[in-house]
Amino acid sequence: MTAVEPVPTLSPLGPLARYEQNVIDRINDFNNPRQEWRRLFSELLGTFFLVLAAAGGGMMSHAFPGVISHTAAVTAPALTVMAIILFMGKISGAHLNPAVSIAFALRRDFPWARVPGYIVVQLIGATLAALVLHAIINVSATYGSNYPAHGYSSMAAFWMELILTTGLVSVILGTASGAQNVGIIGAFGVGSYIALAGLWGSPISGASMNPARTFGPDLASRTFTGWWVYIAGPIAGAAVAVVIAFVLRGRGGDKSALGAAQGDLFTEGYESGKS
Repeated sequence: MTAVEPVPTLSPLGPLARYEQNVIDRINDFNNPRQEWRRLFSELLGTFFLVLAAAGGGMMSHAFPGVISHTAAVTAPALTVMAIILFMGKISGAHLNPAVSIAFALRRDFPWARVPGYIVVQLIGATLAALVLHAIINVSATYGSNYPAHGYSSMAAFWMELILTTGLVSVILGTASGAQNVGIIGAFGVGSYIALAGLWGSPISGASMNPARTFGPDLASRTFTGWWVYIAGPIAGAAVAVVIAFVLRGRGGDKSALGAAQGDLFTEGYESGKS
């Protein structure tokens, strides 16, 4: 009785399709250093759009008095963040905020080696947005920045930024972790919190919750009144949120949180190194 010769199986993909699949696999590999430029560009572009909406509200309001309400000004960046997470979160995780990048790293959901690059491009994107707005509207970027309210101290603004950022980063870490991971629906939670925080918390500090969001207009206008508030407050708030996450859910680094921090919106079957 002769053994049956195995019939060679042909790949269902042709040469072009295999090449395309190769490219997709390389892009999706978050640990592939050759793809880091895509993630950095995503953060730069996302932060650019965020600050375009956030700073644009104040600058447009000054150029066209009475046209943009306070409600519209604080809701616009919230909706922008929601949209960015949905359309670009798969690439970089859509941090858009140095405090968020630091929080993910403290939580062991994001490599520290990538934090400096993310922060630099976030600051660049925010500054470019403020410069573009100034060039188009011809209004100083000071009207798009955040400063402690008249009659309130820098410390009062600091505490407000700390509290608001604690809530924001808690929402981000919570919706990106373990059983609480809700995938793309997390975009609605994050966007909703930003809008709600702005509606009640912005009169004292502007509800920045993001060092890049305030740094960009400050650098474009070369005005740095109370600048330390908008660095120290959000970063301190992010650190507090990491402690809260530890109390609620234990140590970080679970598969779903790693995936969400590194760009995976569908993390149920997340594998290390893949997004």
